[in-house]
Amino acid sequence: MAKTEVILIQNIVGLGAESDQVKVAAGYARNYLIPQGMAIPLTAANKRRLEVLRQRRAEREAHDLNSMTELAKSLQKLICVIKVKTGEDGKMFGTVTSGMIADELKTQFDVSLDKKKIHLEHPIRNLGDYEVELHLHADVKGSLKVHIESATPLPAPAEVPAPDARKEGPRTEKRGRRFDRPERMDKSEAGERKPHTERTGKVPRTEKAGPAEKASKPERPARTAKTPQPERPAKVE
Repeated sequence: MAKTEVILIQNIVGLGAESDQVKVAAGYARNYLIPQGMAIPLTAANKRRLEVLRQRRAEREAHDLNSMTELAKSLQKLICVIKVKTGEDGKMFGTVTSGMIADELKTQFDVSLDKKKIHLEHPIRNLGDYEVELHLHADVKGSLKVHIESATPLPAPAEVPAPDARKEGPRTEKRGRRFDRPERMDKSEAGERKPHTERTGKVPRTEKAGPAEKASKPERPARTAKTPQPERPAKVE
């Protein structure tokens, strides 16, 4: 197959970058690269454009480097949340791939990132938090925090019946309720509780006098002996 040399005027994945001189199939250059404006034939006249292409390439690479550096700093602060379907045991259906992460970045943060720049050693198969490595540029690497959570609502826990308050209530509360009953209160009570004497009508007993009080009382005079009365004369029959 005949080969021909061309000068690339833009970056072509798997082939080269702009200003590179590459050999390709003559039909590929004639039918695709040159008509699409991706390359020009290698001639003496076109060699003069190499310097301009190299300068433009250097400017573009510098711009890409700065852009990817800033993007890496921004992505490091984000948390990409991905909701997946799970079974009742919490296991995922399927896996999370780099394409899903790229789609969520576009949806949540409006960040367009080629899925090839998202490096996953293995697809994510479990829920949880992950830190994904990013290959943004030949000289720039970054990381992205990814949180995988279930989109399936968890079953509601069964309600536990409330314990019977009558069984658990302390006995002291039952005794105390008797004093709160209106029929147990004194009928003579209007607002204040009356003294005991007014309710019962009994006079309270006085306290016994002490030795000091007994001493202060006047002594009774001593009893005098009775004067003997004269005998009456006996009656004569």
